[in-house]
Amino acid sequence: MKSLFNKTITAVVIASMVVLTSCIKDLDTIPIDPNVVTSGTVYKDFANYKLVLAKCYAGLVLTGQQGPSGNADLSGLDEGFSQYMRELFYVQELTTDEAIIGWNDGSLRDYQEMDWSSANEFIAVMYSRIFYQITLCNEFISQTTESKVNGYGFTADQKAEIAKYRLEARFLRALSYYHAIDMFGNVPFVTEKDGVGSYLPKQITRPELFTYIETELKDIEGTLPAPGTNEYGRVDQAAAWMLLARLYLNSEVYGGGNHYNDVVTYVNKVISSNVFSLANTYTQMFMADNDQNYKAKGIIFAIPHDGKNIQTWGGTTFLIHASMVGTMNVADYGITSAWSGLRIKPSLVALFPDPADKRGQPLFYTSGQTLDITDMFTATNGYGSKKWSNMKSTGVAGSDPTYTDTDWPLFRLADAYLMYAEAYVRGATSATQANAVNYVNLVREKAYGGATGDITPADLTKPFILAERGREFWWEGYRRTDLIRFGLFTGGTYVWQWKGGAFAGVATDSRFNLLPIPDADRSANPNLTQNDGY
Repeated sequence: MKSLFNKTITAVVIASMVVLTSCIKDLDTIPIDPNVVTSGTVYKDFANYKLVLAKCYAGLVLTGQQGPSGNADLSGLDEGFSQYMRELFYVQELTTDEAIIGWNDGSLRDYQEMDWSSANEFIAVMYSRIFYQITLCNEFISQTTESKVNGYGFTADQKAEIAKYRLEARFLRALSYYHAIDMFGNVPFVTEKDGVGSYLPKQITRPELFTYIETELKDIEGTLPAPGTNEYGRVDQAAAWMLLARLYLNSEVYGGGNHYNDVVTYVNKVISSNVFSLANTYTQMFMADNDQNYKAKGIIFAIPHDGKNIQTWGGTTFLIHASMVGTMNVADYGITSAWSGLRIKPSLVALFPDPADKRGQPLFYTSGQTLDITDMFTATNGYGSKKWSNMKSTGVAGSDPTYTDTDWPLFRLADAYLMYAEAYVRGATSATQANAVNYVNLVREKAYGGATGDITPADLTKPFILAERGREFWWEGYRRTDLIRFGLFTGGTYVWQWKGGAFAGVATDSRFNLLPIPDADRSANPNLTQNDGY
């Protein structure tokens, strides 16, 4: 099921050589030395196309050229801290009312105190990860044009397969540009159409980038593989529909205007495909065998992890080890060591007053832990999390006690249901109240094991939707974006412990709705203007 990513060691070497070569010479140059790898040699062999595409996917989970450490993609920060999904979690969760971490590494605490600056090294790594990923995808897309592929003598079937790979790379590039627009706003912009060599990219505005991402996704969504038909861990039409829906849901934040009817259009495509269903048990989606029968667990697109073949200190390896605090028995979660870092903020606990909701209280580890976090660096302050695990649903541990097998679900069917409901609440005329209530209740019935948690039309309000998203998606990398969309991330209308650096929480400046462009990139590129307030 994870076979594509089992090939990434070779892919990493090939792709990195191609990318490095692209910085210094014509990509089509054939080297005199037969031991030198350039695109002119790599792309003559059809078998290499999937390997280089694998590196485009692997950039979301791996950090370098030889497993969990050594020969890193990026420099300047410990390789364990530089993984894409780990950095995404830091930005999306540590900055919010859901999670806190008890490590005082560098400027990491700035996230949970919401007082970062453009010198923050973790922000710089997130930014670099995004644009390294975009660079990988641009390289692959530029080398798979019809004119170039036609020159290599491939069969019609091979050319068709390469064209499909190219669509996937375009999706992955759009995904990283989506993270760029969400976190940084106005960013440097480069596509495969830009020339190879030393030059300074221009900055694109947030509304312009919104239009670009929208156009790219709409251009490819009809020709990607049908929902559920691609190899596991690779994108299909449903993934493109979900990313479009998320883009449209946040369109007013991104300067794209009101697109709530478009949210309904694209989540309806996912729902009406009838390929995915909601998991019978909430925790099944966050266990070491969540790739098995993934469509029946409502997982539309996941970032694969594999303890034997995809070893990283980030992703779910980080999530599961760092969640082990206090007296938690690590063996119960399929690992052998606790990193004693991540804990749950009391504001998240407050979302679950009903113990019958299996997404909440049953997944909080309270023994020996305090509810309040009076000291963010004391591991017994704040509840532990039992949500993520390296155990399989059969009761057997994953393949390795250090590097986890648990995949990261990036898109889930529950999100399609709740996006529909939110679009209705925000005025989508193509949505109906009956469908919105029904979709929310489908999600809640899985959480409650029956209809006891059902809502009525009167319950369907913006505050309810935000709270329900918090209940369903906590610690999955949604929260910062959700709070910004509801106008509650910055300011003083809603505060939580350690917001603004104070135990009780204080109001923060609206500039923190965006991350700053890192100092190093602005120093290197005078075309870049800093975000307001930094």
